[in-house]
Amino acid sequence: MLQWCLLVAFIFHTIRSQEIDETITYTQCTDGYQWDPERQQCRDIDECETIPDACKGEMKCINHYGGYLCLPKTAVVFLNNVTTAPPAVPGRAPVPTQQSYAIFPHLQPHRCPYGFAFNEQNQCKDIDECALGSHNCGPELICVNTRGSFICRCKPGYQKRGNQCLDINECETSAPCDHQCFNIVGSFICQCDQGYELNPDKVTCRDVDECAYSSYMCQYQCINEPGRYSCLCPEGYKLLGSRMCQDINECETENACLEQEKCWNYHGGYRCYPRNPCHEPYNQMSENRCVCPAANAACRDQPYSYVYKYMNVRSDRSVPSDIFQIQATSVYPNTFNTFQIISGNEGEFYLRQTSNVSAMLVLVKPLTGPKEYIVDLEMLTVNAVMNYRTSSVLRLTIVVGPYSF
Repeated sequence: MLQWCLLVAFIFHTIRSQEIDETITYTQCTDGYQWDPERQQCRDIDECETIPDACKGEMKCINHYGGYLCLPKTAVVFLNNVTTAPPAVPGRAPVPTQQSYAIFPHLQPHRCPYGFAFNEQNQCKDIDECALGSHNCGPELICVNTRGSFICRCKPGYQKRGNQCLDINECETSAPCDHQCFNIVGSFICQCDQGYELNPDKVTCRDVDECAYSSYMCQYQCINEPGRYSCLCPEGYKLLGSRMCQDINECETENACLEQEKCWNYHGGYRCYPRNPCHEPYNQMSENRCVCPAANAACRDQPYSYVYKYMNVRSDRSVPSDIFQIQATSVYPNTFNTFQIISGNEGEFYLRQTSNVSAMLVLVKPLTGPKEYIVDLEMLTVNAVMNYRTSSVLRLTIVVGPYSF
């Protein structure tokens, strides 16, 4: 009875120890495999290499996953590309997938089926005719290897018709381009209409913003539109060509002023001035000249005459710049003339005398319009022989336009 109890205790201890070992040991592999600590999985044991004379007599050793085979030397082994995973064993480490074999011992020695050839292990393996260049696919075809053979396919953009590959007009079949499609050999290219450019996908088109390219596209304002752009001019101007602006002479195109007024056009607009600019005690002698009679006592300390002139200047004109010349209309012997600005100047102008009878008005500061300047230029005449002294004034109205064109 004591011996029986000891035997039962020993068996129970053995079973308990085995359960504990199997629970904590995961590096155990099934027969034919050994644990690979680097890859953390079971690795097949090549018994043909590790077991001396694994196969006796005229037999050859063929290793396979989990074991080995002893076959006649005339046997042919085909490697199957389909891989399978051995069933998992509880408590055992996973086993890598394995290739299956097909064995044909009845085949003739040293001979593989068509499309196969022996490898170094004396196994029949598929011949890749495409890689070896032993196929007969034409230059317009693509070789695709298959098990034991190969097939010839058409290149992308072609379709097989019998033994020929015909170009597929993708432009006609699917209309892939936004605008223009051009078929080329085996493919197509897209082109956009004028004013558009291709997107990165090389198929769709986007509008080109010509106005963003340069500020010189238009003289005044550039307006971007789908596929094009247009130029606008400010009020008082009209478009000349496609980008330039030209002043509209309102004095010629419309009745802008009253009957007793005269119209003066300037860059970007016009102004109306009285036809008779003279004020008492001056009398109008011509369209723009007023004279104060010597017989009139009120004229004693006044300039003898006033001449009215008008001119226009563009904004931001470069300086210094000669803009107007004043000249005596009558020349007398023994007379000397001097010229000066007597009003309307705040440092924008300078009068340079060029001779005894003339002077040049110089613009020395940039002007910004729209603005009007009235500048009085005096010519003082002195005759030393006759003890004669007189003066004349040229009243110059300068209209500065709002733009630089």
